Parts: sequence; structure tokens; C-alpha cells
Amino acid sequence: MWVCVRCGRDFANRNQTHTCAPLHELDDHFAGKAVVVRETFDRVVEEVRRLGPVDVLSEKTRIALHHGMSFAAFVPRKNWLDGHVVLAERLESPRFRRIDVYSVGNVVHVFRLADPVEVDAEFVAWLVTAYRKAARHVTG
Repeated sequence: MWVCVRCGRDFANRNQTHTCAPLHELDDHFAGKAVVVRETFDRVVEEVRRLGPVDVLSEKTRIALHHGMSFAAFVPRKNWLDGHVVLAERLESPRFRRIDVYSVGNVVHVFRLADPVEVDAEFVAWLVTAYRKAARHVTG
């Protein structure tokens, strides 16, 4: 794991490309959005916290879930939550809107959630897999 000396954020890879920028207020991401969007996000975070420690990083354009590396990210929209999980390999599901292979072992699976009930067993399994992948980058 590597910590940027300028912004203090930790990353999975040494000298990882990033923007050194301050974090934003989480609530700002949900201003003007339907209440169900925040409820859905809170349900996701509730499930992730059951797995172990996680940092919720409220960045300028997204909210990242971080544990050794960012393993999931979300962008609140007016009536839904766009997001992705980073998995080690391609996983097929009709719920994925797109799957992008960034490198060996880093496959981004893009989805959309419109209601907390969509944070179901299948979705939680994706979070578990992504969290465990990220946990391999935690030292100590």
C-alpha cells in the first residue's frame, strides 16, 4: 500500500495516478435527489460495514468505498444511484449495465440501483467479493 505525501490518501499501488483534492460533504451528493437515492446508498453502506472497516470517501464527482483500495463507487442521480464494483474477474449478470476490463485482476462492473430492496443477496455477494479483493491490499 502507498500513501500520497501530498493528500494523505492511501492507494493500492505506489505513485498511483490520482487527483490530490479535499473530500467533500457526503450530504452534498444527495442535495436535490429523491430521498430513495440516499436510502439506497445508506443500505449499501450498512451492508459493507458488516464486512469490516471501510472508508466512505466523498470525492468531487463520486463516493468511493475504500479498504486498501477503492472497491466500489457511486454517483447519486436524481432518482437512482449509479455505481460500480471492482472484481478480479468478469462476472455475468443481467443487472450489469457494462463491464470494463482495466487490467488483469481489475474488472469494473457497472450497475444502477433505484431502491434499497435492490441491495439483495446477489448485490451483497458482489460487495463481499469486491471488499475481499480490496482487503488484499491492506497491510498489517
